[in-house]
Amino acid sequence: MSTPTAQAESLLEALGAETVPHPGGTLLAHLRRVQSRLALWNARPALQLAGLCHAFYGTDGFPTALLPLDRRSELQGIIGAEAESIVYFYGACDRKVTYPTLADQGSDVRDRFTGRSHTPDTRLRRDFAELTAANELDLTDHDPVFRERYGADLFALFQRFRTLLSQAAWKDCLTLDFTGRARHIRISDTSSEWAGGPGGSGNHDHCIHDH
Repeated sequence: MSTPTAQAESLLEALGAETVPHPGGTLLAHLRRVQSRLALWNARPALQLAGLCHAFYGTDGFPTALLPLDRRSELQGIIGAEAESIVYFYGACDRKVTYPTLADQGSDVRDRFTGRSHTPDTRLRRDFAELTAANELDLTDHDPVFRERYGADLFALFQRFRTLLSQAAWKDCLTLDFTGRARHIRISDTSSEWAGGPGGSGNHDHCIHDH
């Protein structure tokens, strides 16, 4: 029986993710690495799947959408409602508005697709912070220019998210020093077997290019 990861990868391939250039190879390779990092952090399966699929609707840092929002039910049918809701939240987040107060319980976030604000629960905030860290650390691994330009700002962002991050994620974040030099172990392209275990311009107060 085909797994959700295999089905998601098949859809990503059908939509051209393996032909989209990205630091470290292709967009599909990046998505696999993000999923792998989340697996190493012992993220639950739904969050790992969200890591693989986080660029489906585009993000505030990567405006190109692989799948239009009117096909959300298609992705939901493959990875489940929980994982798809994380993917939507990650893609819809207006980062300039949300990043400064995400760790503040009860603070609102703005949906860039609808223009409306809402108050996510703590679990969704944690999922967003964890996925953000996994995504940005992969970029620092594979894009030296990005790392040198935005490394210090990213570390400041991770510090702001500290209360939302798992211990494993925070430990990985600590390997990015204030000068932007990354000292953590690079996660190479991997197969979908990781999932068998347990994201234009964005804005981190300053404008940071990411996906």
